[in-house]
Amino acid sequence: MSTEATAPAAYTREQQETDELCAGAIRALSASPSIRYRGQRLHDGHRPLPIHAAHLQPDAALQDLPSLRGAADSVALRLLHTDAALHKSLCPAEPVARLVFELLEQLRVETLAPEHHAGVIGNLRHRFTAWSHAFYDSGLAEGASGLLLYTVFQMCWSRLTARPVLEKTEDFIEATRWSVSSALSGDLAGLRRHRADQAAFARHALAISHAVDAMLKDTQTARDGDEGDAGDAKAQAAFKLLLDFDSDNDHLPDAAPLGESRAFSDGDGGYRAYSTAYDREEKAGELVRRALLLEYRERMDARIASLGINTARLARRFTQLLAVPERDGWSFGEEEGYIDGRRLAQLISSPSERRLFRKEQFLPQADCLVTFLVDCSGSMKTHAESVAVLLDILLRALDQAGVATELLGFTTGAWNGGRAKRDWLRARSPANPGRLNELVHMVFKDGDTSWRRARPDIAALLKADLYREGVDGEAVDWACTRMLARPERRRILLVVSDGCPMDTATNLANDEFYLAQHLKHVVARREAQGAVEICGLGLGLDLGAYYSRSLATALPASLNNELFSEIAQLLGGRKR
Repeated sequence: MSTEATAPAAYTREQQETDELCAGAIRALSASPSIRYRGQRLHDGHRPLPIHAAHLQPDAALQDLPSLRGAADSVALRLLHTDAALHKSLCPAEPVARLVFELLEQLRVETLAPEHHAGVIGNLRHRFTAWSHAFYDSGLAEGASGLLLYTVFQMCWSRLTARPVLEKTEDFIEATRWSVSSALSGDLAGLRRHRADQAAFARHALAISHAVDAMLKDTQTARDGDEGDAGDAKAQAAFKLLLDFDSDNDHLPDAAPLGESRAFSDGDGGYRAYSTAYDREEKAGELVRRALLLEYRERMDARIASLGINTARLARRFTQLLAVPERDGWSFGEEEGYIDGRRLAQLISSPSERRLFRKEQFLPQADCLVTFLVDCSGSMKTHAESVAVLLDILLRALDQAGVATELLGFTTGAWNGGRAKRDWLRARSPANPGRLNELVHMVFKDGDTSWRRARPDIAALLKADLYREGVDGEAVDWACTRMLARPERRRILLVVSDGCPMDTATNLANDEFYLAQHLKHVVARREAQGAVEICGLGLGLDLGAYYSRSLATALPASLNNELFSEIAQLLGGRKR
């Protein structure tokens, strides 16, 4: 799938594992089961979780694990101990005052960590210390504004935690600490005294916040008369970043981490297709010459043989995860259970006979359908062979486990719109036209065809000409509709993709995030219905922005037994 429009940063599996670990810690500590990372940002369900405290913005690529855990533990304590509505009603409007107020509220909840959670307390202290050292080492505290804020933060932390200020910077802040202590001393004492009462605490926190805001304004006025210094300019630039509360979009019901679509929100009826006259569903095997299919198949078989994947063990794993015990008749000749009336005569002829009973027999049955939906947009061509090999092995293992499977794909009939766009141009290009390309939904393997019979058609994934652009939302809807027509009780859809939805004509006529927002809505709606479980497999990218259960991987480097085990866990229901 093309990523030219948004170009999200690469997201490694290690980063995802760290995010999942931190999200799990937040869920456990806060008893909030819907907390998880989506698009590298914490969400409560589908709602982004606002985090504005300055010391809770660690860079996962730069920080150590205790620091990341400290940030996670702090977020969990905020969920537990802060009344979000009360906090929002008290937040000052001035950016600097709010910066201080947000940090003080976060420090307040950190002091409420239970004493028997020594690890949590250690993580919190480590995180604040690491952030303070980074603040100091970066030179942000060298200017008057930075020094004042740094000093106030250290004083408040020290009062709230009843710990001395950091030894490394104690001498550095001493003069500023002495100059502001008389103005803040009363409210500093009130912080710790009322830390268990959010409203009472807020009175002192607001007083400190407004006092610091006034001091900074005085400092700014005094500096305007001078030339200023480089350190203060640097601090000012950094504060602009810290004071950016634009991400406070908790009023939005379903914000798209990759951007909001005005055309989707303001258009009449949200998403629509300008024309469906050219959409079609194809059997992928019929789009490729038979001889070429067999050649592709030989290539795949050679690659699969070189990998050494234990398919039988993978099949057993799928049986454990997807099959459930179901009654399958009786077992006779048992020594306990229900009396078998037909064997009572044996008791008379052979009094020592004990095998007169019968038991209900249960066998694992996989009443389940797994559908793989492959994004066949242009950028996926580089992953085609690895994806084909990956899915072929999964389909074979699931087939051996008795699980019904489908392999579907989606692309467009043309680049940049095709006939649908030409119709729109002939109609003098009305505004907000909706989707402007012709869709092609492809069936590589349907649920009634075994893996063995479908082997040649699966190889059609290697045909580069099939890969054009991608409209994911309608493809997910199509796949779910197909699955609901099947008799299996459990239905799992795994979407394989390397980016966000992309159709150039549609994006240009609407806006950049029109298709992405539709995908989010489709997945949210289908997840709410609960009839189909939807997962995402991101190739070098975290698809958590769209799917609540997702896994990121890097093909072909990660095509090994470990990856197959992780995919099995994902399909089996482990929340990511």
